[in-house]
Amino acid sequence: MVTVKAIYNPKRMTEGAGVSIQRILGFETRYECDPFLLLDFFGFSSESEYKAGFPEHPHRGFETITYMLEGQVKHTDSTGGSGIIGPGEVQWMTAGSGIIHSEMPTSDSGKMYGIQLWLNLPQEYKMVDPVYRELKREEIPVVETTSSQVKVISGKYRKRDGGLQGLYKPVDIF
Repeated sequence: MVTVKAIYNPKRMTEGAGVSIQRILGFETRYECDPFLLLDFFGFSSESEYKAGFPEHPHRGFETITYMLEGQVKHTDSTGGSGIIGPGEVQWMTAGSGIIHSEMPTSDSGKMYGIQLWLNLPQEYKMVDPVYRELKREEIPVVETTSSQVKVISGKYRKRDGGLQGLYKPVDIF
């Protein structure tokens, strides 16, 4: 049995180069939700709403995990890491000791939907080397139940390991 301790309502805010997102977890929830520092939802029906994207900016001491529902995000960073993820795919970036990266959205349909989670690194891993990883749709294990399909991104569900695992902080993401 799971006990619900709190319900958080999203707040509209502007990030990157003027992109409006909905923040579910953030600065004010960081102590209640550690190791989850931030949870954002981004959803747009028009390219003009996200075109400016998220140009180069720094991160340090945590990981960002992005899951795309529709559209694509192109990642480039100061370590030479780069890639494009699309619907049903994951970008997992460990910022560690510090990284400068950009996330620039594109979409053939004009629509863009996804979520991003920031995962706090334990103190002893805050200065690890930065790493960029991707998980393509076909690499995500799917567990069939009688009433649903569960995509196992990280952790373990019904004896199936996720396609990626947290390098420094185990986390279940389905």
